Amino acid sequence: MADAIGQQELRNDSASIMRRVEQGESFVITRNGRPVADLVPHWLPRERGQRTIGELQALFRQLPPVDAERWSVERERADQTFGDDCPADQP
Repeated sequence: MADAIGQQELRNDSASIMRRVEQGESFVITRNGRPVADLVPHWLPRERGQRTIGELQALFRQLPPVDAERWSVERERADQTFGDDCPADQP
């Protein structure tokens, strides 16, 4: 859970607070005891273990192709059970 710090504390100790944010800590900034903002680390995708678009594309290329006929049949069955979900057809 994020620590709450007052606006004045943020102003007075910004250098040490920013170092703590760089280390991964988060803070809720308050004004007169009321939360007004979140101060959180700005993670780059690679730092969070996320993949790049190129890596995702390479993974998707390894998936088997979609059977369009089977997909259509399954969608028709779902529409019969749950109703059509096309927003253009709804009033």
